[in-house]
Amino acid sequence: MALDFAAGCIGGAAGVLVGHPFDTVKVRLQVQNADKPLYRGTFHCFQSIVRQESTLGLYKGLGSPMMGLTFINAIVFGVQGNAMRKLGRDTPLHQFLAGASAGAIQCVICCPMELAKTRMQMQGTGEKKSRRKMYKNSLDCLVRIYNKEGIRGINRGMVTTLLRETPGFGVYFLAYDVLTRRLSCEPEDPYLIPKLLFAGGMSGIASWISTYPVDVIKSRLQADGVGGVQRYDGIVDCVRQSVRKEGWRVFSRGLTSTLLRAFPVNATTFATVTLFLLYMRKDEECVPELQAVPMQPLQPQPQATSI
Repeated sequence: MALDFAAGCIGGAAGVLVGHPFDTVKVRLQVQNADKPLYRGTFHCFQSIVRQESTLGLYKGLGSPMMGLTFINAIVFGVQGNAMRKLGRDTPLHQFLAGASAGAIQCVICCPMELAKTRMQMQGTGEKKSRRKMYKNSLDCLVRIYNKEGIRGINRGMVTTLLRETPGFGVYFLAYDVLTRRLSCEPEDPYLIPKLLFAGGMSGIASWISTYPVDVIKSRLQADGVGGVQRYDGIVDCVRQSVRKEGWRVFSRGLTSTLLRAFPVNATTFATVTLFLLYMRKDEECVPELQAVPMQPLQPQPQATSI
């Protein structure tokens, strides 16, 4: 169990490093002012951030997901495993239900982590060197929000996070389970890693597409108040204002960056975890069976146990 947890953490960290620049672009596109947009699209946003803020600008807010990674993995793996054992049979439906339950519970860590990440990503927009930094780092961001707004403040966007993570994790586990079955992934398969890369990447894409509109609203609510301006009274008001000003296309803002990020993040995660587990378990007599988990493709148990 400890080895599986370590593999998940290492694989997840690799995924965060690969995908964070895409996430920064996604957030910038989602929350930019529709009346005076800074960016024309995904690639223009990339170019602008690098030119105006340097390459490090793409990694703003990296500390927050890195800090929460261990806790999120522990929660997801534990809940997923227990849920599968309670449900009994390893079926696609049970994979969805177990994944959804894991997604819901890990929101306790995910929501504050993403709040800090979003605030850090928005800090110093368009500036190569911020003249005045509101937050020193992700932890300082959460402390300042807590001191000013209390528990409610650091849990801003919790409802939308739940609405995103619960079905999102369900779809992820379901898609991965279906794809690995269809691809006939077996431990002795010489093409095992490419198959896992493909299954993981496509599962990540399916998960994001299924919940992306909710993610747009979550990002806007969590970025609201940066600079001292409060624009939204809540979820319904955010949806109403966004649709009125930008139309229904607002719910696909930043989607290109997200999908570009989804595949390599999951591919990197699966490749890292697979190689780690194969190396660490090369002396074991029994080859572990495949499992339908986003960060842990190989498991010693026949049932399965995240972005």
